[in-house]
Amino acid sequence: MESSSAPPMDDFVFLLLTLSLCLAARFLLSFLSPSKRGKQSAGGAALSLPPGPPYIPLLTPILWLRRSAFEVEPYLRRLRHNHGPVFAIRITSRLAVFVADRRLAYEVLIRQGAAFADRPLANPASSVITSNHHNISSASYGPKWRLLRRNLTSGVLHSARIRRFGESRRWVLGILLRRLRAQADADGGVVVVMESFQHAMFCLLVLMCFGEKLDEKAIGDIESTQRNLLKIVPKLSVFAIFPQITKIVFRNLWNRLIGIRRRQEELFLPLIQARRGCNRSAGQKEEEGAYSYVDSLLGVRLPEDGGERELNDGEMVSLCSEFMSGGTDTTATALQWIMAHLVREPRVQQKLFDEIREVTGENHEVSEEDVQQNRLPYLKAVILEGLRRHPPGHFVLPHTAPEDAVLEGHLIPKGAAVNFTVAEIGWDEEEWTAPMEFRPERFLAGGEGEGVDLTGSREIKMMPFGAGRRICPGMALALLHLEYFVGNLVKQFEWKAAVEGEEVDLTEMLELTVMMKHPLRARITPRNNTLPRGPVLSG
Repeated sequence: MESSSAPPMDDFVFLLLTLSLCLAARFLLSFLSPSKRGKQSAGGAALSLPPGPPYIPLLTPILWLRRSAFEVEPYLRRLRHNHGPVFAIRITSRLAVFVADRRLAYEVLIRQGAAFADRPLANPASSVITSNHHNISSASYGPKWRLLRRNLTSGVLHSARIRRFGESRRWVLGILLRRLRAQADADGGVVVVMESFQHAMFCLLVLMCFGEKLDEKAIGDIESTQRNLLKIVPKLSVFAIFPQITKIVFRNLWNRLIGIRRRQEELFLPLIQARRGCNRSAGQKEEEGAYSYVDSLLGVRLPEDGGERELNDGEMVSLCSEFMSGGTDTTATALQWIMAHLVREPRVQQKLFDEIREVTGENHEVSEEDVQQNRLPYLKAVILEGLRRHPPGHFVLPHTAPEDAVLEGHLIPKGAAVNFTVAEIGWDEEEWTAPMEFRPERFLAGGEGEGVDLTGSREIKMMPFGAGRRICPGMALALLHLEYFVGNLVKQFEWKAAVEGEEVDLTEMLELTVMMKHPLRARITPRNNTLPRGPVLSG
């Protein structure tokens, strides 16, 4: 994937001139209009907005358009240091509030969860991707969102149905291990893992989404289209600033988005139609182990205008895209970070392998039963430490309040985007000893992370999946996948640095997830010759 890039200079100059005229008109209107009165505290004093840098019309939006993704987090850390755990930035007309404290995150997401469960208004590009917000991540907090989320959690992500995909996971594990072994054989034992991780996760989610094992060309076409979409998502933020203008200035980017959307429809709709035209009932499909996310969506009836209606084709495409993208790069990114630390920390890898060998024996793979029955506590600790140290997203999707709210004595205006610094919360020195070190033992008995609640319902110590009403619905599936695949990668191969004595570089790079700037290269040595069954699909 590509990192977000700045607009071309010619377009930038044109945008600058156009914005100047628009903002001049806005200034005139603002002087002619009465200002909004502030909300009052219980004592009668007027509440102020959270502190933050000044907003300079015209200049601030332009500077943010030119800002590199690498500059954002250091800048936010400086604001946290200067202004405290709640601060605000105004980039456009909408205020962006940042919460950088685990206790305040608990206050917002759990205690006031219902008041902050909505999503900010999205830009036009998001509306294209989500079919006007008919997906789980972007839908407003209300009946539509509850219906779509409940369909996912009680459908294909229900624990009983997750278990039915066990053989599919074993099939994908075979694909992954064989790809790694073939790559190692071709390059003197060295592998570059990220592409294989992404492909394996994508194969599994395509199967769960559409209910069929597609051929390698079909999977490759879908994967390429989804990858193209993810590549341009960071660039689509330009449409949040005066979209009527930016859609013209950046028309090539807009046309690329429309082209990708059409390609999604070309690929997904025949598969959706095949499930719609299948004569088997949902019960029969489930008995055969072929019940899919699409099958569940076919039964959804959206409340609308006093009645109900089925999801239309565009909405089905958006929901399928969300399902596949939501669980691919996040899981693959977490896998890469964890394996990078196991390469850097031979002691941790050996301790993990010893636990796995004791539980599974010499020739058997790590099974889902081993994971689900908590027979491998150190494996679980390794996964939790990986998620704490390297959450795939350093921020959850922004929340908003439909009415003015109060936090820490500050006014949070209606419609303000409320963001949470996920990574910083997991690195809190008051909560975690040496937080930047990789120490899985902290999650074992007696450690500061023992019994950590990832849902945040009791307290928030780390929140890699978010917390509260908008917590990631795929959390249980993601944890299962991470434990299952990490366990078997360590069981099958010994992992070392690609070049002896060379340390793995943990420099981060912000794309859609927080990736390794230099993808993991490792030298793998098979521990035995037993690999799970399954064909190799090319990327």
